[in-house]
Amino acid sequence: MIGGPAASAPTALVEEVRRRLADDAGGLTPHRVAEALRAAGRPVGDATVLAVYESLRRDVLGAGPLEDLVRRPGVTDVLVNGPGPVYVDRGTGPEPTDVHLPDEAGVRRLAQRLVSSGGRRLDDAAPYADVRLPDGTRCHAVLAPLARPGTAISLRVPRRGGFTLDELLTAGTLCPETRRWLAGVVERRLAFLVTGGTGSGKTTLLAALLGAVPPEERLVVVEDATELRPDHPHVVGLEARPANLEGAGAVVLRDLVRQALRMRPDRLVVGEVRDAAVVELLAAMNTGHDGGCGTLHANAPADVPARIEALALAAGLAREAAHSQLGAALDVVVHLSRDRAGRRWVSQLGTVTRDAAGLVRVVPAAHVDATGGVTFGPGADALAELVG
Repeated sequence: MIGGPAASAPTALVEEVRRRLADDAGGLTPHRVAEALRAAGRPVGDATVLAVYESLRRDVLGAGPLEDLVRRPGVTDVLVNGPGPVYVDRGTGPEPTDVHLPDEAGVRRLAQRLVSSGGRRLDDAAPYADVRLPDGTRCHAVLAPLARPGTAISLRVPRRGGFTLDELLTAGTLCPETRRWLAGVVERRLAFLVTGGTGSGKTTLLAALLGAVPPEERLVVVEDATELRPDHPHVVGLEARPANLEGAGAVVLRDLVRQALRMRPDRLVVGEVRDAAVVELLAAMNTGHDGGCGTLHANAPADVPARIEALALAAGLAREAAHSQLGAALDVVVHLSRDRAGRRWVSQLGTVTRDAAGLVRVVPAAHVDATGGVTFGPGADALAELVG
């Protein structure tokens, strides 16, 4: 009987066994690995068989050689930059690991298997893909030579259980003042957007805010790829679907927002506003669906009207109409920052007003520095009135 921990098998030996197993149909078993080793004239000791078997098994199950990294506590991202060391982010920036991918062929094969497990294809005709894996991990991959120095894989690992507002306060994402203001935003059913750059924690914060929604309210969450996992008893999630290999069957975010409006939501949530779905979101916020919210990529709260305007124009909504609906729909903008050390925190809050031309502006209400110090802006009184 084969037992005990397996050592790492030489890459050349694993590849030789892989080629021999590919020539004959059958499942991956230690017995078949031993037969392939004998046929190749290689040693067939228990330790060698188990090492080769484990290497092949990791390559065909779960996240393959990345599986252990995905499961490590505190890891938020696993990053592959072609052959070589794999990096992880625990919230303080990328750091190298002891996992090393030896060649481009192996990285490409891993990327293709991960993407296929999410129901998409990845090849020279479709050289990039963004999918959700069965365990909820979000996988993005780009094949070489589009990606240099080799095939790139990015895994965004969802936190099991999510955060509460109090946990974000303890972690330093919130200070006591922002904790109180955000609780007021949820309690008063204000419409809000969480903004920030990539990796700033927008989804994490939005999930925590949704977790603070009263349990008797029904949340309908619309996303391109499921990432929001609020700790709430009544959540219905709708996820967009890409086209199949024949180019048919796509379901886009805009269609799902329309469906969500027919599902009696108490609060409509769009996980990330990035396309023409902004038109439906604005319409929903203006038809009695208080407390609507979502996330938006923006460098600062002041940039939000321009971003919304650009998305709405692409969907055929005139500038004046976009600003009119935005001004009537949106109450508060919550902005997250991330410093070079990887620390994330709510750095700004803004309120919404209109200028003499009827265009929407986001007025700074509070600025929070990295130490939790608060500086109030011209929108502070409006924020105080909104949150009570």
